[in-house]
Amino acid sequence: MLKIENLSAGIEGKTILDGLSLEVPAGEVHAIMGPNGAGKSTLSYVLGGRPGYEVIGGSVDFMGQDLLDMEPHERAAAGLFLGFQYPVEIPGVSNVQFLREALNAQRKARGEEPLTGGEFLKLAKEKAALLGLDMEMLKRNVNVGFSGGEKKRAEMVQMGILDPKFAVLDETDSGLDIDALRVVGEGINAIMRQPGKGVLLITHYQRLLEVVKPDRVSILAKGRIVKTGGPDLAERLENEGYDAVMGEMA
Repeated sequence: MLKIENLSAGIEGKTILDGLSLEVPAGEVHAIMGPNGAGKSTLSYVLGGRPGYEVIGGSVDFMGQDLLDMEPHERAAAGLFLGFQYPVEIPGVSNVQFLREALNAQRKARGEEPLTGGEFLKLAKEKAALLGLDMEMLKRNVNVGFSGGEKKRAEMVQMGILDPKFAVLDETDSGLDIDALRVVGEGINAIMRQPGKGVLLITHYQRLLEVVKPDRVSILAKGRIVKTGGPDLAERLENEGYDAVMGEMA
């Protein structure tokens, strides 16, 4: 579903990803863990098409398409969703307005009819309930005045409404307390744990993986994947630390 081969990329002349290769088949949740500065967020930015990040070499195939040759909005319309570590605030734009415009723009790009106001509100209520978010929150400006947990839950509501084929989630557990972590994790499971979908879940800690149980776990260090294993690899990293686990490979 997503196949990355020998990807090198960076920003402002500095190489951060250095020959990274990774494959995520449909129906799989693949967790990426790694120390600070390893290139985890850079990987998510490059996949999402964030301006300023330069691809130096390699390729990314997304469901048979050259992802790197697509504009960010084309990647979104093709079914790619990027969840941010720090969701941005958009003053003056309500969540309902933002989400309806985003969804209908994607539907238009795919040649589908736009949802009516009534159809959209029904969908929004369903997805908001899934994440325990009051519809009144969706009437407020995007993320303005939201707590960290509310921002992440609102972002998961966005993912539910857009219904992507593949989600790249960059440290979705950042800033979440135990209760919010479980709600967000269960939301990811409900939205993305379906046939034909895939998830690249970037995280520092094993705690989110106790809710969103990954099929595979990879360690990213110095811009490349250095080790891949099953869910037990995340448990070892939590218990022993990166130095001990990666030291075995030296």
